[in-house]
Amino acid sequence: MRALPSFPNPELRGVRMPDGVPGATPWYRFMRRALQVLFSAFWRARVLNRHHEPARGGALYISNHQSFLDPILMSYALRRPVNYMARDTLFRMPGFKQLIASLNAFPVRRATADTAAMKEAMRRLKRGGQVVVFAEGTRTPDGRIGPFLPGVALLAQRTADWTVPVLIDGAFEAWPRTQSFPGPGRIVVRYGEAISRADARRQEPHDFLRRVRQTIVDMQHDTRRRTGRPPLAYDAEGNAPKQPPGPPGSGATARRRSPPQG
Repeated sequence: MRALPSFPNPELRGVRMPDGVPGATPWYRFMRRALQVLFSAFWRARVLNRHHEPARGGALYISNHQSFLDPILMSYALRRPVNYMARDTLFRMPGFKQLIASLNAFPVRRATADTAAMKEAMRRLKRGGQVVVFAEGTRTPDGRIGPFLPGVALLAQRTADWTVPVLIDGAFEAWPRTQSFPGPGRIVVRYGEAISRADARRQEPHDFLRRVRQTIVDMQHDTRRRTGRPPLAYDAEGNAPKQPPGPPGSGATARRRSPPQG
């Protein structure tokens, strides 16, 4: 099986960014390098298809969401700095607020239509920056890629010059939602081919999001095959398959009848 490449966009290989492209601060570059060493050593992280990083223009990275490690994983091998949406509760923690803000994070309120966060993302994209969104809106419960939030299409079709699909695989096994702290593992980050704004606008928003999600699902299937991980099942619509109903009185039935927990 042919190996996938892992080299940066040739236009971004130098120390300096191309003219007109926002560069990283010395602090950002230091943290990026430190995290590269940590993640490569502890999680044997591999980053594939880095050459799909656009050299210029506002770029929106649409990624699946597997763990708390994802914001770092998604961006630590890119040459251009990346901006993140982070849940607003993280900005209430003294010290941590300053740390994540220094790494280009900005707050978003979960479970609401946060227009302020969307406007800030659009502002940073219009300035030629790179923004990452985890389109599922929450971490996966089982490793599969869930439905995407509809507002993501607005950023891709109205503001971003480029949209890049991103797969993170293996982070769920290293740090699932049920685990308080991460464990060791093997993590792969894989970038898809950048989609231009003109191309994104040729489709209805829901069709475009379906296309991007399917691209990430396809990358997941291929990546797990290459790394020897078992495949994750999806139904014909690309969603997690429904579990068959259990017999009366079974645990499965009892769980369905229980009221939702928090």
